Amino acid sequence: MDLLLSLNLSQREAAQTGNGPLLIIAGPGSGKTRVITSRIAHLISTCGVQPHSILAVTFTNKAAREMKERLVRSLDGSAEGLIIGTFHAVCCRILRDNGQAIGLSRGFVIYDDDDQINLIKQSMSELKLDPKQYSARLIQSSISAAKSRLLSEHRHAEGVDSYFEEIVQRVYQRYQSLLNQSDAVDFDDLLLKTVRLFETRPDILERYQSRYEHILVDEFQDTNLAQFEVVRLLAARHRNICVVGDPDQSIYSWRSADLRNILSFEREFPDAKVVLLEQNYRSSKTILKAALQVITANPLRKEKDLWTENDVGRPVVLTECPNEKDEAQFVVQTIEKLVRYEGLRYGECAVMYRINAQSRTIEESLMRFGVPYRLVGGTRFYRRQEIKDIIAYLRVFNNPHDSVSLTRIINTPGRGIGQGTLNKLQSRAGDQQVSLYESLTHMVEEKYMAARASNALTKFLEMLNWLIQRSRQTPLPDLIDDVLQQTAYRAYLMESDDGEDRWQNVQELRGVAAEYAHFSPEEAMSAFLEKVSLVADVDEMDDFSDAVTLITLHQAKGLEFPAVFIVGMEDGVLPYRKSFDDPADMEEECRLCYVGFTRAQHFLFLSRAHRRSLFGNGLANPPSRYLERLSPDLITTRGLWEEDAVDRTGAICSQPLTFGMSDDEFRVGDWVFHKKFGQGVVMDCFPDKSDLVVTVSFEDTGVKRLLLSLARLEKVENFDSLP
Repeated sequence: MDLLLSLNLSQREAAQTGNGPLLIIAGPGSGKTRVITSRIAHLISTCGVQPHSILAVTFTNKAAREMKERLVRSLDGSAEGLIIGTFHAVCCRILRDNGQAIGLSRGFVIYDDDDQINLIKQSMSELKLDPKQYSARLIQSSISAAKSRLLSEHRHAEGVDSYFEEIVQRVYQRYQSLLNQSDAVDFDDLLLKTVRLFETRPDILERYQSRYEHILVDEFQDTNLAQFEVVRLLAARHRNICVVGDPDQSIYSWRSADLRNILSFEREFPDAKVVLLEQNYRSSKTILKAALQVITANPLRKEKDLWTENDVGRPVVLTECPNEKDEAQFVVQTIEKLVRYEGLRYGECAVMYRINAQSRTIEESLMRFGVPYRLVGGTRFYRRQEIKDIIAYLRVFNNPHDSVSLTRIINTPGRGIGQGTLNKLQSRAGDQQVSLYESLTHMVEEKYMAARASNALTKFLEMLNWLIQRSRQTPLPDLIDDVLQQTAYRAYLMESDDGEDRWQNVQELRGVAAEYAHFSPEEAMSAFLEKVSLVADVDEMDDFSDAVTLITLHQAKGLEFPAVFIVGMEDGVLPYRKSFDDPADMEEECRLCYVGFTRAQHFLFLSRAHRRSLFGNGLANPPSRYLERLSPDLITTRGLWEEDAVDRTGAICSQPLTFGMSDDEFRVGDWVFHKKFGQGVVMDCFPDKSDLVVTVSFEDTGVKRLLLSLARLEKVENFDSLP
């Protein structure tokens, strides 16, 4: 009841709605997590629903953890049995318990992105496909998209209608065969195989349908067909399905998310109740208005009237810079001003960008000025080489048929097993349709290899089998110690310049494993490996770290910061040029910009560069079309503090000034040519008595201030037309 009293009327309506389908359209910052938490608490404490009869699905482990912690506090610990997790975690649990019905063992391994690419490359090699002609990444993406549409390798074959699709189909079949031999699944299989389990074993489906009286799904706009089908099947009996989302924040079509799932929910469930959460608790009035001006042009929306009782707040700061280095300097120096004048911590500032490559110049500038930062989406802890090595050993102990992990450790650290020997092992495994471990065992028993190779393989297999036996009876932290000792792994790490740091990472992993010391060895291994397999970028973020966050707009979904910088506000960057020819992609680019705006609580800074080096190319993109949608009364181009009037840190005013010379008009951003200084871009101007001073960034000679009446500037259409 205390939770309900803290809700507004719309939130309370959503939390207290009883049985039946419920669609909650939740604008950004509208308190949807609080609503979902309150709804679950209301079902348990007031409606008498047992916690184990409720299933709540989130999109990140971090969100699931936070939600469960809130519920434990509000229900005084009476949430035992409540299932809250990501789609992949929920499906993984279902398959661990029931996968034997479709040929999966309880110890199946989950291959991450790197593992999948390695297996795709192996499949291509066996099929004699040229990796220079066919991208393993593109093929993997195509297979993932097929699985997200519930197309197995057999069903996918029915829709092949191009040569590339035929190549994908051939790789898909071999890739899936290798997965099966390794008793492994990829992330998409967790969903696809759960649907297959439910379709082929109605008795198992009925058991889960009976158990889950209420199902709640967060971020429903980001579900794909497979996820929707899992939910639809589970909810078919009780029909108490509550989905929460916002079509304006659907930004993951590249991960096969289908916006139609939320837009057509009322058609799938005609009796669904719809509740709009329109009050924003996060952003200032100015930031919220700016975000709405960006998004309202999109046609595929569910109309809602977002509003806030927050202060008007500061204007949105719009800044233009000569290049990306000046843009980075502007960002860093503005962060320092936020810390100095506004009392913010570094950890309350975030820099967001459309493309990962944009982070490089920001990182360099932060390092130069000594500002601490964390890069989300960089080399994650569980993706570091030394961490993946140790985890690969544990995965083989848990499942010796995991051929990808066995390939990784067979000569790590080096033990005289070369690539030629490994190729023979893999070739024989392929010929006999067995796992690499079985091939290794047979070849050692038969003394198939030459004496030197055979001796190396025998020693490795003896050590491996001993460790496998130890894993059945040894606490997980002690097992890691055994691996390190048997393989002399520390000495191996110390051969590299950063060996001490890498060894500390291994010790950190052992510390994580120590959390499972009270489990039985089998339970500890299974729980630990499942955790590290399903962890995501945002799950590794340290909420207490006082460092500036560098993050892509896609990864920023679900986060909020007092101060947000969005760099690269240029057509070609945001929106991204690859989206120009597809109206649906362009709508998603607009939603991505909207998501970025609505991450900001008090300060929003937008910047663009006149010339930007990206992917090795020099680009001169026009301002982002989203900037044109912003009302002048919402923005400032002069900064927020008095010193900005004189200390511009290389940043240039982007007010859309127009000034004339004869019948020709010059605008900020125009390309110009000067006989002495060469080619450049108009960046700023200001009146000086009866004349105008024009600031131009020249490509070869730098920034110049010229009197317009004397400058004899020639306006040109683009740099290609210059003399």
